[in-house]
Amino acid sequence: MAENNPQQVIKEAALEEQIEASTPPMGWEVIRREFAKDKLAIFSLVLILLIVLVAIFAPLFIDQTAANTVDIFNRYTPPGEKGYILGSDESGRDVLQQLVLGTRNSLLIAWAVTIITAVIGTIIGLAAGYYGGLVDDMIMRVVDFLLVLPTIMIIIAVVTIVRSFNPWTLIIIISLLGWMGQTRLVRTASLSEGSKDYIHASKTMGTRDWKIMLGSLLPNLSSLMITNLTLSFAGNIGLETGLSYLGFGLPVGTPSLGTLIGYANSPDIIENKTWVWLPAALLVLIMMLAINYIGQAFQRIADSKQRRG
Repeated sequence: MAENNPQQVIKEAALEEQIEASTPPMGWEVIRREFAKDKLAIFSLVLILLIVLVAIFAPLFIDQTAANTVDIFNRYTPPGEKGYILGSDESGRDVLQQLVLGTRNSLLIAWAVTIITAVIGTIIGLAAGYYGGLVDDMIMRVVDFLLVLPTIMIIIAVVTIVRSFNPWTLIIIISLLGWMGQTRLVRTASLSEGSKDYIHASKTMGTRDWKIMLGSLLPNLSSLMITNLTLSFAGNIGLETGLSYLGFGLPVGTPSLGTLIGYANSPDIIENKTWVWLPAALLVLIMMLAINYIGQAFQRIADSKQRRG
């Protein structure tokens, strides 16, 4: 067998390098390259992961009964005194412990609502976009009707009426009223994607509809959905925080970022006892900004025209 010409081997290697360089990155490689070009997105991602890990594991080392025990003799203790790192609130409870527990509760609610609304909205949106016609018209008329309803007012009314109220009750209420935006997004993308040849080919081959929707259509919408999930997560944190701040979120005695910020209800506390509410407000602001930067990175990943890498 004749040996390969060294010059021919070099030419083939150079050709392979050119092909590899000209081939657009796919999948996780796109995500890696995009985040590598955006240092702020990397920092935001690390920061959010750190906050989530602290919110998950730090409560394991906190005696929640003691953390929620009222101690009027230590009310409004300034930071650094009597062992309180961030001071104490009007009930003498440790603000740092309340902040950790509140962050866990707020993130749990926001994440659960994001997942539930994404599942409901994706299933309904896929059905509307895939089948089109009468099915699409019926679904979208219902969605349009629900979108014009005052969601915040309905949540407040339901929270006021419901007697047995806990974090999961709030999750269910918000989820039932928050899936319409995901439905519209998935439905629009499905209408565009469903008109392509590979979908028609799958139908011609007799592939079942649910296999086409879940196996062919849904994976091609993943980038768009990840972007929307990221931004929805930030929105749900803000929604839970706002409801709890107004007193219509988590029940009394259950800490959240909104209830901590809600302590800023008088000029004296706002001006002279900032340690009670300011850490929670700053944490919400930091999380919103970080998630927004992460969402922008995913948005560029979903749109090849906006990519940096």
